[in-house]
Amino acid sequence: MSPLPVLLADRFVPGSGVLEILGLAWYASWACGLLVAARDTARLRLRLWLLFSLVFFGQLALGLILDERFLMTGRLHLPVPALIAAGPLFRGDGFFMPILFAASALVLGPAWCSWLCYVGAWDGACAAKARATAPERLAASARIRRFTVWGRGATLVLACAAALGLRAAGVPGIQAVWLAALFGLAGVGIMVILSRRAGIMVHCATFCPMGLVANVLGRLNPLRLRLGQDCTRCGACAMRCRYAALLPGDIEQGRPGLSCTLCGDCLGACGHGCLGYRLPGLSPAAARMVFLVLAVSLHAVFLGVARI
Repeated sequence: MSPLPVLLADRFVPGSGVLEILGLAWYASWACGLLVAARDTARLRLRLWLLFSLVFFGQLALGLILDERFLMTGRLHLPVPALIAAGPLFRGDGFFMPILFAASALVLGPAWCSWLCYVGAWDGACAAKARATAPERLAASARIRRFTVWGRGATLVLACAAALGLRAAGVPGIQAVWLAALFGLAGVGIMVILSRRAGIMVHCATFCPMGLVANVLGRLNPLRLRLGQDCTRCGACAMRCRYAALLPGDIEQGRPGLSCTLCGDCLGACGHGCLGYRLPGLSPAAARMVFLVLAVSLHAVFLGVARI
């Protein structure tokens, strides 16, 4: 339905998109095979996630410096997740990204935040670089847990209200862009300073408004992470979680908190095999397979349409 070529290959060599599709299919098969075979997927997931972010922003840079066909339409927008909601409210049109976000959340649940967000990968990398010990990360999770709902809720209300207010006031687009850029830079500052110090993804868990939307909207998806009845309450999974979703109270209840993104990093930390994906009618192993196929498929498709 797009009036312009969606696939990058077709933008440069018309008709070559099928080769890009084959390449993406091979990549998805290879990546999914690695994830299925790995018991602990945390490091591999982060590398694949960073690859997506590199492609996304690499195409942005090439579009600005070399050829605007890398941008597809040539119409720039700030790559700030909050603008998925605020941007269309300010412009009054351009609802492609909210639709794509909602459809992805319905298919994959809140895993948009841990597999598909082009900025969240930075927060994951910053948190992974922290020198904090596992008990220190657990303590940090407990401190920031209260902000996972009202902190992100406040930024969501602020971003949407500011967009509507700026539109009503007739503020020129360039001024709105600068305000949005400041919001984005504040988020990057949180990653570099707080996430890198705490070992927890503070930006994603307490600041990003779309993270809260993904957590809530993702509840419509039946995929879940659950702890089995044989759980020993050792807390190893809680020390691995970077989204403040596995505090002792959550472990007692047998399920992660609202900020869980189904990233699956905690599964590799559980030495007793008591933690896993759940999907009605399927075994935990089959549910994990379904999740990984869906996650990698969307990841590969998004690679193909980066900078749309």
